[in-house]
Amino acid sequence: MILLVDAGNTRVKWRVVSMDSPARALAEGAVGHAEIDMLAAACRAWPGLVRVLGCNVAGTSVAARVAAACAPLRVDWLLPTAACAGVRNLYDNPERLGADRWAALIGARHSHAGACLVVTAGTATTVDLLSAAGDFLGGLILPGVELMQQALARGTAQLPLAEGRFAWQPRRTVDAIRSGCLQAQTGAVERMFRQIAAQPDALCLLGGGAADSFADLLEIPLRRIDNLVLTGLGTVATLPAPPTR
Repeated sequence: MILLVDAGNTRVKWRVVSMDSPARALAEGAVGHAEIDMLAAACRAWPGLVRVLGCNVAGTSVAARVAAACAPLRVDWLLPTAACAGVRNLYDNPERLGADRWAALIGARHSHAGACLVVTAGTATTVDLLSAAGDFLGGLILPGVELMQQALARGTAQLPLAEGRFAWQPRRTVDAIRSGCLQAQTGAVERMFRQIAAQPDALCLLGGGAADSFADLLEIPLRRIDNLVLTGLGTVATLPAPPTR
């Protein structure tokens, strides 16, 4: 069995899979950065674990704590490459692509056969184009909904950090802030989707902790799908020599 780990900016998600069926979760969960030590309990609960494969965008300190929690098993961290598992990386410098985006693209490739827009909405929102042939064409990174709201509160004298509601024609400041941030997310997603909209079976795959905040506002073909990073890691785990460090 294999433990898959997605170390993100705010949480660490994990999943236990078998080598024979890496797409099916035997167990899964998530912990905040302050509770990373709890991964040790997951490792103890599955004594048949022989490997840990992870993806980390949270920095070296989080990586070290994950490694300590999983010891004595070694954590292999996914590295972006020019090609892997049917996905070709057309980034100018393929190794500079975020490991989370790379894993999500691989997960998307094995979740949908046609062209797709891979959107992960969390602390940041990533919006990545994947062709029907499996080519990663490029993508966007923008602040997530909450980060946008926090930036407005920090950078202005009179705009509050308060709960607002979405409205098409907001008439309260808090609603104007919330609606503006949500419209920015949907606008970025829909403008990127235009590039593949005419292709057969083109689809937006939307996941992440903030996805539900604007999913209903999107006017494009859409599938809500979470944990594409873990799905991608499961696919990579079956390769004879996955690109890791």
